[in-house]
Amino acid sequence: MEVTNCKACGNLFNYEGTGPRLCPNCRKKLEEKFQDTKEYVRANPTANINQISEECKVSIPQIKRWVREERLAFTEASPIGLECERCGKMIKTGRFCNECKKAMENQFDNMYEKEKPVVPKKKEKDKERMRFFDK
Repeated sequence: MEVTNCKACGNLFNYEGTGPRLCPNCRKKLEEKFQDTKEYVRANPTANINQISEECKVSIPQIKRWVREERLAFTEASPIGLECERCGKMIKTGRFCNECKKAMENQFDNMYEKEKPVVPKKKEKDKERMRFFDK
């Protein structure tokens, strides 16, 4: 564990090395803001990102971060969309569109050579040996 200052309030806390450098109180407040934002998006599916930011008192970069983390998703009717990081197509949640996800999955599958079944080879010496039968 590491003792560090909270990025939001400046208080010292024991940082566990995962997630943003926020103290437990600020993490709890951020999670409450997330829940409020999620409920607002459900109630107002056609709201734009500026309206969501103003109504929920959350920064636009934080909303985009939640969308990239796939914690927040927008409906097809929503005017909000982010660009796929690979091809630039508009998406409603995550970092990549479905086509790019499938293409990357195939690339990862083909990255490693498939194991070939091992077939034991006959030794050349066994073919040429003379054999004697006991009487």
